[in-house]
Amino acid sequence: MEDLWVKCPQCKEVVYRKALDENLKVCPKCRYHHRLTAFERIDLIADEKSFRELDPFLSPADPLEIGKTYTDKCVEDERKTGLKEAVLTGTAEIAGIPVVLGVMDFYYRGGSMGSVVGEKITRAIEAAIESHKSVVMITASGGARMQEGTLSLMQMAKTSAGVAKLNEAGLMYLCVLTDPTTAGVAASFASLGDVILAEPRALIGFTGQRVIEETIRQKLPPGFQLSEFFLAHGMIDMIVERRMLKETAAKLLEYGKGDYHES
Repeated sequence: MEDLWVKCPQCKEVVYRKALDENLKVCPKCRYHHRLTAFERIDLIADEKSFRELDPFLSPADPLEIGKTYTDKCVEDERKTGLKEAVLTGTAEIAGIPVVLGVMDFYYRGGSMGSVVGEKITRAIEAAIESHKSVVMITASGGARMQEGTLSLMQMAKTSAGVAKLNEAGLMYLCVLTDPTTAGVAASFASLGDVILAEPRALIGFTGQRVIEETIRQKLPPGFQLSEFFLAHGMIDMIVERRMLKETAAKLLEYGKGDYHES
């Protein structure tokens, strides 16, 4: 019977799961945006049956030879999520506009970015350049994958270089930051969009609030790493309620069609 009800982590109210699902997993009482899977986000933003996956067979290796403690967790996450990695990339249409779409899933290893995540995102950007399409990236990540060490950190430069090539090609890059978008992902491709959207009260930042406060020996202001704070300080362009995301993205993509950077 527990699965019939969900406790909202923000308002602490107990919500009927079916009602929550019908409301796009937005709490009907406080508007808290619960996390979505990659497949749910594709259903939310892409036209029905328009998504075609790219690089479906890429899956993580164990470059540091950590062993079963890592590989078994990856296998378990694949079983739970239906994904081979923490990002799903493909071609799609949004309100009839062809795009290359990337969607991260926090339920696979905390959305962490390892070498395969970086490779898939970079390949998706290259596919967009080749086909002259805009890129839409929806992020949800705890950062770089520590089980891959320096190889995971290299993906920050790799994906950022891919975005630079997209920019040189005059193609639009639209980012949607969801809860959480942090660390290496926040410090690389997630912050490089021509337009950056975010969901309400999404956690965004490079490192945790406690670590920052202990480092600078100052108390941070309330809501320091929430999307509302980022909007107020010019770090993102817009906060968009989930039910308005597809419509908003379509309008921005329409503006960005063609030679976006030629003006």
